[in-house]
Amino acid sequence: MRTSLKWKIKIDQCIYGLAFKPDGTQLIVAAGNKLLVYDASDGSLLQPLKGHKDTVYCVAYAKDGKRFASGSADKCVIIWTSKLEGILKYTHCDSVQCVSYNPITHQLASCSSNEFGLWSPEQKSVSKNKPSSKITCCSWTNDGQYLALGMFNGVISIRNKNGDEKVKIERPGGTLSPIWSICWNPSREEHNDILAVADWGQKLSFYQLSGKQIGKDRPLNFDPCCISYFTKGEYILLGGSDKQVSLFTKDGVRLGPVGEQNSSWVWTCKVKPDSNYVAIGCQDGTISLHQLVFNTIHGLYKDRYTYRDSMTDVIVQHLITEQKVRIKCRELVKKIAIYKNRLAIQLPEKILIYELYSDDSSDMHYRVKERMIRKLECNLLVVCANHIVLCQEKRLQCLTFSGVKEREWQMESLIRYIKVIGGPPGREGLLVGLKNGQILKIFVDNLFPVVLLKQATAVRCLDISATRKKLAVVDENDTCLVYDIHTKELLFQEPNANSVAWNTQCEDMLCFSGGGYLNIKASNFPVHQQKLQGFVVGYNGSKIFCLHVFAMSAVEVPQSAPMYQYLDKKMFREAYQIACLGVTDTDWRELAMEALEGLEFETAKKAFARVQDLRYLELISSIEERKKRGESNNDLFLADVFAYQGKFHEAAKLYRRSGRESLALDMYTDLCMFEYAKDFLGSGDPKETKMLITKQADWARNIHEPKAAVEMYVSAGEHVKAIELSGDHGWVDMLIDIARKLDKAEREPLLMCAGYFKKLNHPSYAAETYLKIGDLRSLVQLHVETQRWDEAFALGEKHPEFKDDIYVPYAQWLAENDRFEEAQKGPALRDFIVGCEVFASGRLCSSGQDMGLGVMSTWAHHSPLAAFHKAGRQREAVRVLEQLTHNAVVESRFSDAAYYYWMLSMQCLDIAQADPDQKDTMLDKFHHFQHLAELYHGYHAIQRYTEEPFSFHLPETLFNISRFLLHSLTKDTPLGISKVNTLFTLAKQSKALGAYKLARHAYDKLQGLQIPARFQKSIELGSLTIRSKPFHDSEELVPLCYRCSTNNPLLNSLGNVCINCRQPFVFSASSYEVLHLVEFYLEEGITDEEAVSLIDLEVPRHKRESKWQEISSNNSQTLRLDETMDSIGDEDPFTAKLSFEQGGSEFVPVVVSRSVLRSMSRRDVLIKRWPPPLQWQYFRSLLPDASITMCPSCFQMFHSEDYELLVLQHACCPYCRRPISDPSP
Repeated sequence: MRTSLKWKIKIDQCIYGLAFKPDGTQLIVAAGNKLLVYDASDGSLLQPLKGHKDTVYCVAYAKDGKRFASGSADKCVIIWTSKLEGILKYTHCDSVQCVSYNPITHQLASCSSNEFGLWSPEQKSVSKNKPSSKITCCSWTNDGQYLALGMFNGVISIRNKNGDEKVKIERPGGTLSPIWSICWNPSREEHNDILAVADWGQKLSFYQLSGKQIGKDRPLNFDPCCISYFTKGEYILLGGSDKQVSLFTKDGVRLGPVGEQNSSWVWTCKVKPDSNYVAIGCQDGTISLHQLVFNTIHGLYKDRYTYRDSMTDVIVQHLITEQKVRIKCRELVKKIAIYKNRLAIQLPEKILIYELYSDDSSDMHYRVKERMIRKLECNLLVVCANHIVLCQEKRLQCLTFSGVKEREWQMESLIRYIKVIGGPPGREGLLVGLKNGQILKIFVDNLFPVVLLKQATAVRCLDISATRKKLAVVDENDTCLVYDIHTKELLFQEPNANSVAWNTQCEDMLCFSGGGYLNIKASNFPVHQQKLQGFVVGYNGSKIFCLHVFAMSAVEVPQSAPMYQYLDKKMFREAYQIACLGVTDTDWRELAMEALEGLEFETAKKAFARVQDLRYLELISSIEERKKRGESNNDLFLADVFAYQGKFHEAAKLYRRSGRESLALDMYTDLCMFEYAKDFLGSGDPKETKMLITKQADWARNIHEPKAAVEMYVSAGEHVKAIELSGDHGWVDMLIDIARKLDKAEREPLLMCAGYFKKLNHPSYAAETYLKIGDLRSLVQLHVETQRWDEAFALGEKHPEFKDDIYVPYAQWLAENDRFEEAQKGPALRDFIVGCEVFASGRLCSSGQDMGLGVMSTWAHHSPLAAFHKAGRQREAVRVLEQLTHNAVVESRFSDAAYYYWMLSMQCLDIAQADPDQKDTMLDKFHHFQHLAELYHGYHAIQRYTEEPFSFHLPETLFNISRFLLHSLTKDTPLGISKVNTLFTLAKQSKALGAYKLARHAYDKLQGLQIPARFQKSIELGSLTIRSKPFHDSEELVPLCYRCSTNNPLLNSLGNVCINCRQPFVFSASSYEVLHLVEFYLEEGITDEEAVSLIDLEVPRHKRESKWQEISSNNSQTLRLDETMDSIGDEDPFTAKLSFEQGGSEFVPVVVSRSVLRSMSRRDVLIKRWPPPLQWQYFRSLLPDASITMCPSCFQMFHSEDYELLVLQHACCPYCRRPISDPSP
């Protein structure tokens, strides 16, 4: 920091107050009882202002520049306009000590010894307030909300705009430390308002608006009379009894005096708005204006720049990463030097040596290494690894960090420039430029300087190249001169330079600045210019470090221009070095291409790697491999390069010149440039022509021109590709043309055609193609897949070896599509049966739903089982039906399960008849399956009743079925039949029909079973309510044995037989009532045919004659009706055989003789005509008037009315599903 005096005047009055007009043009001076208005630029008096009658103590200008105010010992305050006219005067009760304008509202605060007043232009009167002590000074905050008052008793009172006290600050000294001057910091960057306080306890203090002190008191060692902030709050000016104005930091650190010391106290000092000028007023009447100049204190080493900030701080900036670190010294920083990991800071009384924490190039953390407590004066400061070098005019001194002087050099002339150029620690070299034009190199461990060269003009700036071979000098004539250090030869010179720097990464590049331009020079090429403000201080790679005013910046400069200069000279390696400093991707690519065409593969590879062009890298790699294998034809290498660059005709010419025409042809075809290829080929080899057409077709296919591609493939003989392309696009016409043109020996393409015909739903063309190549098996498969059964059957007739291939899928198709009706019509029946024969291999599958009775009746009559039988594959039929039955049970299709079990039983009967070895086994299965069929047939109604919301069966029917099932389930329960459902149905229906005892038994049984949640509530309620019913069953429900006329209990422990005669009951297959039938057996020796013939004789019975006969006795007279019969007897012989008491535990069947058979009526006898090896069963109806119908197929018995109703509903037997229209049994 240095100061310069702009003007100085002296008058005969003490100067108590100063005020600058906000625009800085005028200076208002309080001198005696007058106000003197001076021109601020030269100190000339513009006008004196008279208005006060006594000494003027204070003056203040409003921030808007419209008016200013003055206060005097005459107790008056006068408001003046900017035109220097007084417009208002008001008085206080004592002398006015200070005045201050609100910076926002322009409200004026005027303070006298015992009061202060607030006035604004809008007010007619002045509002006044009484303080606790004499007021000496005042100051408004930046926002104009608060006014601080400094008092004689050491108190600071902070008040709002209305004058109300908000904060009171009491200084420790009290009345011994009167507050003489205060000022709020005008900086808007501070988060809090900060008040600077100077008291006559010789202390400088800082406070927040809240009254909290910031830091500690700073001792001044003089009585301060005035305080003022400088340059937007960065510094403080203080003047007082020390007869000078001193500059302090905003934290209170003294930096130095402003100007020379005066001969008397300084009562006031003011800063000119928005400038670095300071006006000072002294007790002896001296008025002076000084300019403060802050020198740039900085240092640079490569990419680290350090500079002084706020006079007491040092900031180290990394120019590449933009990182900054601040070092607070709390004293005036005089000099800075930086070198590698060292940083030297000179303070007024010492030098601090810092070092980096680590060797990391990006590390920005410094720590103190040494403190040299010594006051030293120097013009320039240089730091090395172990030394500091002080430059004072002609003398250089080398000192260790501990302050010991090791060497000293005395130069011939003034030292104008000094720079550390590196070297081992403790042996660094210094580059020194003198005013007489001499340039020396000094080593810190050598007492003798080395003269590099001497020129005629003074040195202003200099730099040495990275290899120490060249030296650049800027002289006092603004000329940049470049020398060869070894030969001392002047290589070149350039005008208009004020600073110069070599590129640290490239030996042949330097830059210099001057005249608002940046100049970059590479080797001996012309200079490249661009605009730049400032001084060049460093050049590293593509970054140029420029100092402009007080700011250092790193400018990114593309190195394109010098790179192209080298490229023009085919200096590829040098161009690559320049490119590495920083060029655009386009420049890198241009360098790569130029090097590649110049066959400089190493440089080209590096450049292409930089732009990540893998295609060219692969090319270079392949060329290098070929060179290793011994290839040396540069024309061929260059041809490949031209081909990659798109220069195809030039590449073709080079290929032909090298005798490699095939490569040119491949190039054209790969690029789909077929016309050029044909021109290049001319009338060449037909094979190559065919290959060319094929490639052209491939290209047409890839560019979505498939029809053209197909035609080209056909012309080139590539039929497979043509077929594939036509098929993928669905072009049937083109496929037909190709298929019909192909020879039948070309099997593969014809099969492809047939496959596409099938895929495109054109089976007739596929059949034509299969016939052409004689592939009958594929033709059969085609007919089957398209369900063209007539053609398939016709082909099967001619070729029986395909029988299985036709009929297996046909039978499966019929089964899956419920096409059983078709099996009955015409020739389809034969095909259906044949299909069912091969269908027995286990391929039958269940549809997962109950088949309709009508459909299933057709299935029963013309089912695959019939085909199995005819085909002699009964065992396969059994396996299929067992699977179907299991599926039906698992899927709860119990009606179908009953039907399948019946079919299984009949199939087992067929096997027993056909295979005597399995007769016993099959008969056992027959009876077992018959029994399961009856159970599932009955349980179907139970399941529908419990699962569906509505029932189609009468309560009596459900009652009978549930009893039938419980009597039949004496052992293991078949899969799918639920005892819970059966007992639940029995309980509900028994209770509804009055069989309360049976219902109670059913509910009791249910309690021991696991009951589903949906029945739980109903069963619990039924179990309770049945207790209120009588403990007996309705007699109407009791079953009667028609053989022995015994009433049987509803719950029979013996099962479905009479408890007396053990005669099995015969049930209706619909209502499950006990039918009035009794089974009888033939006497030994009577055959079934004879028995039928005897029954069919229909021997007439004699009519009974009835006569009334009167009989008289002694005491009575009786009228009797007599009946007479023929010689056969009065009673029916069959009935006579029934009338006896069984009573035993063994069942005694009814055996009839020929005479009994002759006595029977044909309509009273029902015969189950079982096929061998079973015997026929005979049943006699004991109530001939009650008609019973037996199904001729399944031999199940029904009440005739029930049977007729069910047949009307389903058009078939409800049990075996035999169609009613089928005449066969």
